[in-house]
Amino acid sequence: MRDKKSEQRGLFTAVCVVGALCAAAFILLLVCIKVTSAPRFEPPAFEAAAQEGIPTVPEELGWSELWQEGMEFKVGICGVVHVTNGTAEVYFTNVEGDAWLKLRVLDEQGNILGETGLVRENMYVRTVQLSVPVHDKQPVSMKVMAYEPETYQSLGAVALNTTLAVEK
Repeated sequence: MRDKKSEQRGLFTAVCVVGALCAAAFILLLVCIKVTSAPRFEPPAFEAAAQEGIPTVPEELGWSELWQEGMEFKVGICGVVHVTNGTAEVYFTNVEGDAWLKLRVLDEQGNILGETGLVRENMYVRTVQLSVPVHDKQPVSMKVMAYEPETYQSLGAVALNTTLAVEK
């Protein structure tokens, strides 16, 4: 009797060990698949055309600083956006705040027409190259996104709705 019982215990133990190994292998496989299939975060590049300081902007472009209570940053941008040969004059400025800013020019459907790279504090970008043809009086949204330096955590976003003034 003892031989049969010890044989059964040995078989039971072997089945349990094989089952545990299979479960561990399955979990490891799932973890590996999840890790390798997760999209890698690519931080936005810094804007190569950014210039230091606060720009002197022609009055007719309606440049103003945007800030309200609770915002981690102050941004300057044109309310009147002139477009010449596919280039929009925006004078996008990171006036102050502990944030890196990025500008996207969006159409009414939310499609990106043009965008800057990241702009550090006390720097500005005069123009944005648009990637698609636009027309005069086309409604756009100028979306400003703020990122925490070094970590790229979002500090919020603000949008300015305006229309384009396209020169022919």
